[in-house]
Amino acid sequence: MRSWSSPEVPSLDELGLGRGPEVSVHDTSTAGSVAVDPADRARLYVCGITPYDATHMGHAATYLTFDLLQRAWRDRGLDVTYTQNVTDVDDPLLERATATGVDWVELAERETQLFREDMTALRVIAPAHYIGAVESIDLVVDLVERLRAAGAVYAVDDDLYFDVHADEGFGLVSGFDEQTMLRIFPERGGDPDRLGKKHPLDCLLWQAERPGEPAWDTRLGRGRPGWHIECAAIALHHLGTAFDVQGGGSDLVFPHHEMSASEATVATGEPFAGAYVHAGMVGFEGEKMSKSKGNLVLVSKLRAAGHDPMAIRLALLAHHYRSDWEWFDDEIVRAEERLARWRAAVARTVAPSGEALLAQVRHAMAHDLDAPAALAAVDAWAADDAGEDPQAGRTVRSALDALLGVAL
Repeated sequence: MRSWSSPEVPSLDELGLGRGPEVSVHDTSTAGSVAVDPADRARLYVCGITPYDATHMGHAATYLTFDLLQRAWRDRGLDVTYTQNVTDVDDPLLERATATGVDWVELAERETQLFREDMTALRVIAPAHYIGAVESIDLVVDLVERLRAAGAVYAVDDDLYFDVHADEGFGLVSGFDEQTMLRIFPERGGDPDRLGKKHPLDCLLWQAERPGEPAWDTRLGRGRPGWHIECAAIALHHLGTAFDVQGGGSDLVFPHHEMSASEATVATGEPFAGAYVHAGMVGFEGEKMSKSKGNLVLVSKLRAAGHDPMAIRLALLAHHYRSDWEWFDDEIVRAEERLARWRAAVARTVAPSGEALLAQVRHAMAHDLDAPAALAAVDAWAADDAGEDPQAGRTVRSALDALLGVAL
């Protein structure tokens, strides 16, 4: 699947500004801070969209989170291999296509293209591997067969299920107890009450063909992949085992990331990821922002209304990635005012030290991607009328472009 065009990201090292420090993030699986500082190459997998509607601010906040991680790694001097999936065949997509009378392939392609346009406008670094579920069916089949060889697969009618307790470490990603898992599982696509399952939490690997739904002929029979196995298969193929960071929104901690990790671990005998990093949820007027609630604030609509994409980016960066927060209409107003102040500040003939500000921004980003602290440091620099650094504007412009993705 075609990705989008990455922005040009300045190399601060090549500009004589050195390299950034070791990066640490909050790891959900350990509930603590961990360093993610591989020797040469960082490997990142982020769960992508199910393309049945446009990019809302919750989506954008998640993908900006891992854009910041990429930028911090690159500033560290690391190469980054970034993989992201697109769940371009799944129940929500098929249901929306049926409800709107649109062919499901056409709907997926249309919304994936709009997502590409939003990511390009927000200057998000594109994944090296942007992989659809449909094009990864062979990878899924291979992984299911590896799980079957490990004794972790069983049939319910013509569907195939994963025995989650084949993984002795099941539950370590989320840290949830079984009661919590059983409560959340049906809310997030699980089927705990299906007759014939060995355990309510066992998850679907391969769904046999249903009337009127797409299916593919494979060694597993005619059907389509389950959701969790899709990400496990794509990540293992493109990144290998024990890659550095598995990322996504906090609503994916369980069951999605838990199940994917267990499937991969049972199949390979190796850890799936080194750290699990999750972005908070974005609400609107007291509720989670979601397609089902119809309360989406869409990136594309903000752009169409004439809002600068850099202001949209700043509005998102004003909130720490792990926080749950609510979008209000004045978010974009405040961000546009901040953007104007910054642009005026970097245009000054002289200003306070740009390298001192760069050190502050690097420190903030290296400590759990603390964008609000970085923004506060830039605000203070922009408001300071003292200073005699004639290169400050150029230094700060390059630093904010490289580390925050904000082009001034």
